[in-house]
Amino acid sequence: MTSKFRGVIPPVVTPLTDDREFDRASFTTNIDRLIDAGVHGLFFLGSSGEVAFSTDRRRDEIVEAAIEQVNGRVPVLVGCIDTETERVIEHARRAADRGADAIVATAPFYALGGMTEVEQHFRLIHDAVDVPLFAYDIPVCVHTKLPGDLLVRLGQEGVLAGVKDSSGDDVSFRFLVQDNNDAGHPLQVLTGHEVVVDGAYLAGADGSVPGLANVNPEVYVRQWRAYENGDWDAVRKAQDEAARLMRIVTVTSGVTGFGAGVGAFKTAMKLLGVCESNQMPNPVAALEGDNVRAIETVLKNVGLL
Repeated sequence: MTSKFRGVIPPVVTPLTDDREFDRASFTTNIDRLIDAGVHGLFFLGSSGEVAFSTDRRRDEIVEAAIEQVNGRVPVLVGCIDTETERVIEHARRAADRGADAIVATAPFYALGGMTEVEQHFRLIHDAVDVPLFAYDIPVCVHTKLPGDLLVRLGQEGVLAGVKDSSGDDVSFRFLVQDNNDAGHPLQVLTGHEVVVDGAYLAGADGSVPGLANVNPEVYVRQWRAYENGDWDAVRKAQDEAARLMRIVTVTSGVTGFGAGVGAFKTAMKLLGVCESNQMPNPVAALEGDNVRAIETVLKNVGLL
């Protein structure tokens, strides 16, 4: 495989200051840390990167800072996620103009349609922007599951370069990888989950996009190298290690969803000295008190503190 979009491509967290401004210093520190750990690409403005919470001005701030700091060291993917096609195209054109290597888009949401509209959505984005396009399959957020046969066909036709699968559906993921291989591998298929990456690699995934890599990138890089070397025992051991660390999202109380997930990532990063603050975007509150202490305990138990 010669595609540059493979391996470990973390969805980079967007640090905020206590007054909810973009913390560029912590952001660039994390970028360097991830690249130094050996990641193979970086995905900005994904779910972990707070794309749904970001104004156009904030999106531009993040993309400009990201591309300047990466400086060509690894490929940059940019999430261009919005409710409908024309808004996505606006984001995609700005990202492409700033130097993104690929763009990532979900199915349309809010004004929900059928598969005819979903297919046209991706075709129009592809026609409007001359950079590779990845489909982001995340039905829990957009209420549409992208069918594997549609994805593979759009890959064969050159509309899609790949898929970031955050569907949580391991069966459909396995079928997608199999169908993609049967079709000549037109798509780069990446798993967006942290805890079952070993299973995705066993199925033949081209890489992973784990938000938890913001906390510990090394374990996922080590796992990828073991996968490439066919060392399945090391792949499994790395996954067990990552799974124990992922408990940071389950030990909190009184919070759910984004506040528990990305909130835990940010809190762990603050405890590790990567970020100055674990602040969250409005209306989400930062974790504090017993929840911070619970995450700290997990970090100590896995040897990161």
